[in-house]
Amino acid sequence: MTSFDRCFYLISVPIANCSRSREKVSSPTDSPPYDTETYLKKPTEADATPLGSQHSSRGEFPNIMLEYGNEPLQYDIYTTIGKGLNDAATISVARHVASGHNVAIRQIDLDSPEIDFETLQHEIVVCKQLNHEAILPYYTSFVHNNEVWTVMPLMAYGSCRDLMHAYFNSGLPEQSIAYILRDILSALEYLHGRGIIHRSVKASHILISAAGRVCMSGLRNSCRLIEHGEWNHSIYNLTGYDTKTDIYSLGITACELANGYAPFTDMPPTQMLLEKLNGTKPVLADSTTIGDLTADENVTDPEDSGIDNVSYALQKNSALGYAYSRTFSPTFHHFVELCLERDPQIRPSAATLLTHPFLKNLRKKSTSVLPSLLHPVTPLLDASKLPKDDSAVDVLAEEMEDLHFDEDWDFD
Repeated sequence: MTSFDRCFYLISVPIANCSRSREKVSSPTDSPPYDTETYLKKPTEADATPLGSQHSSRGEFPNIMLEYGNEPLQYDIYTTIGKGLNDAATISVARHVASGHNVAIRQIDLDSPEIDFETLQHEIVVCKQLNHEAILPYYTSFVHNNEVWTVMPLMAYGSCRDLMHAYFNSGLPEQSIAYILRDILSALEYLHGRGIIHRSVKASHILISAAGRVCMSGLRNSCRLIEHGEWNHSIYNLTGYDTKTDIYSLGITACELANGYAPFTDMPPTQMLLEKLNGTKPVLADSTTIGDLTADENVTDPEDSGIDNVSYALQKNSALGYAYSRTFSPTFHHFVELCLERDPQIRPSAATLLTHPFLKNLRKKSTSVLPSLLHPVTPLLDASKLPKDDSAVDVLAEEMEDLHFDEDWDFD
């Protein structure tokens, strides 16, 4: 069996059996994981959205099982906006011809030595089995010309990491972080209730749509606590490695979103491990903590710091300098401290954190708040303005500020 035939079997067969219900997802305690009534229900006429309908501007994605086909000619691809897996995966902006919806298409080269077929199958099947408003859905996946195409919503604000690189170099506003973390915790509560550990919670895996809808991606490395009715021994034998691991990662992500850089990123892996074993706990960088941070981290000229990634060092130094003029709320500091609790038994669950004072007073939906909180950054709304020639990607990158910022914004 060739690599093409094997991948076609691994991907197309499971996906063909993974129809998704469009009804509202119940809480984890309402039904057992993979209940056939909930996860394998066939779409009905009531679930359908008319072809040609516009992509909702209120945060809801269009119906995914009835509109998106498995033929490349059904999609008008504009340009590449990202790469991954050592250039084995390409992300492009496209338009679904029949409906006019803007979508993102990921194309993975099956001939690349970087591709693990079982990991690829795992990611696609898991995403097809899940149905939560804060988890990025996959519309369809198919094989074409020795590539796996995956069609998904176009998250027009990009990832939180993109937002920090584009404008919020010293961190996002606290209120926007609160809404983002609330939605991600909701997704984690859903995953954990089904025995799934995400294992890759970070800013680059938090995506935001044009309407302000927050979605978690990056399920490639997720794992189940129970496999085929038995404990997953590769996980069960690791003391303290369970759903609480995602909570620690969420605390690290909160620091990344607030500070503008991720803790420990500038350290070699061995030193990072030693810092964690010694109980070093990252904190939010503001006027109440900056004295300790600068004393411990010795902020110097990045060219002389020995840090390989000079651009990262510049961003970190800039963020630390800005920290003198801001003060995060006590509830935000306490929230992060709980997430980064060293003892997993003491570390709270996702459901408990959703009741924390930092989040419990958030009454509005993210879609009604986030776009204004992320101003002056504006989402990519008109994909037709993007160049269709891949050679124009470099030009597009140079003009990203014009695409993503209001023209009357003063950058001086």
